[in-house]
Amino acid sequence: AGQKQTLLKEPIQVKVKAVLKKREYGPKYTQNNFITGVRAINEFCLKSSDLDQLRKIKRRSPHDDTETFTVYLRSDVEAKSLEVWGSPEALARERKRRKEAEIKYRENLFRNQRLLREYREFFGNTKPRSSTAAMFFKGPGKVVMVAICINGLNFFFKLLAWVYTGSASMFSEAIHSLADTCNQALLALGISQSARTPDPSHPYGFTNMRYIASLISGVGIFMMGAGLSWYHGIIGLLHPHPVESLLWAYCILAGSLVSEGATLLVAINEIRRSARAKGLSFYQYVVQSRDPSTNVVLLEDAAAVLSVAVAAACMGLTSLTGNPYYDSVGSLGVGTLLGTVSAFLIYTNTEALLGRSIQPEQLQRLTELLESDPVVRAIHDVKATDMGMSKVRFKAEVDFDGRVVTRSYLEKQDIEQLLQEIQQVKTLEELEAFMLKHGENIVDTLGAEVDRLEKDLKQRNPDVRHVDLEIL
Repeated sequence: AGQKQTLLKEPIQVKVKAVLKKREYGPKYTQNNFITGVRAINEFCLKSSDLDQLRKIKRRSPHDDTETFTVYLRSDVEAKSLEVWGSPEALARERKRRKEAEIKYRENLFRNQRLLREYREFFGNTKPRSSTAAMFFKGPGKVVMVAICINGLNFFFKLLAWVYTGSASMFSEAIHSLADTCNQALLALGISQSARTPDPSHPYGFTNMRYIASLISGVGIFMMGAGLSWYHGIIGLLHPHPVESLLWAYCILAGSLVSEGATLLVAINEIRRSARAKGLSFYQYVVQSRDPSTNVVLLEDAAAVLSVAVAAACMGLTSLTGNPYYDSVGSLGVGTLLGTVSAFLIYTNTEALLGRSIQPEQLQRLTELLESDPVVRAIHDVKATDMGMSKVRFKAEVDFDGRVVTRSYLEKQDIEQLLQEIQQVKTLEELEAFMLKHGENIVDTLGAEVDRLEKDLKQRNPDVRHVDLEIL
């Protein structure tokens, strides 16, 4: 008996698992729903004057910096629409007519936009492009434009030297400079396209155009530069021929070494400045491909300086020994150097386009910032993707503490007035109205907390441009 009495005194704990059932929301649930004026006019084919006769309700906005807005009871709007149109069938016909008119309007709008685009292509776009042009006077754009000018001149003089001497190494150098010029022109196009503003088809903008241009540039180096250099070197080994006087070739190589070195210094200084601003080392900035356009110029010019040294050494051995095989080996060496640079560019830009994660230290800081907030109970499935050009997209599933959210709402209320409202609740209908009113306000408070967390993440981490917080 004593054991039985002890068991009865212990509280019985029952775990109840919530089961979500599919529910048909009829008039019982929708008659007190609110609807905005814009939706009332569009969905029920009403005029703004029709809404003046309906009951207006001021609702508090979930954002602190936004004023209250006016809503209407959906049941009142439905009754007014039947009064205006006479029957549900007439309302349905009017909706169909307006839908057809909207489709026709969009078709005309699309046709007019296409005609306008064709007009601009024919007569020229007169829209000022000063902002895009300004990109090529500083930063990566300046580096790319300097490289285009210098490599173009180098290609011209190296081509003349190859025609005069017939050297395989000089031919490889000319092809190298031509490949660099074409690739850097492609980079300039990528920089220009990346500055385009986001549109409905590309809501996150065109930043990745720089990575796409750099990837195509890497493939171009491999196919055009390395491929032709290897081909010419192999032909030279199979069918050697004597090389003419190399004096002019040495002079042009010396000038090319000075010009390529100057471009290389410009790229190194730009990367150092950008890496210092991001708090990264020079090596980390290059490997992570933070600025693909400058990286391509850096690697291409570094390869150009080394290839000039290789070509000069092999041509010197050919001059001393009279053996043309050394010159062909130099062409193969230049091709191998270009292939290595190409492989590195293809790898780094492919990784960037695949959407790689940010550094673990930065992800840990973002996670700790969320977890330290009192309103957050726990976070799950955290993902932070580097979108390129110092733009990060952060996503996390957040388990909010409902008690803290409710207390945050109560702190903004008059507790005595709230107590009076509770005491006046006598019927089920009054209880339902009370719960609907404050339940909606608590949900608005939760939305305001989400906005606050997103704003804090962006303010404390400028690289974070897009934040997606999912409520558990």
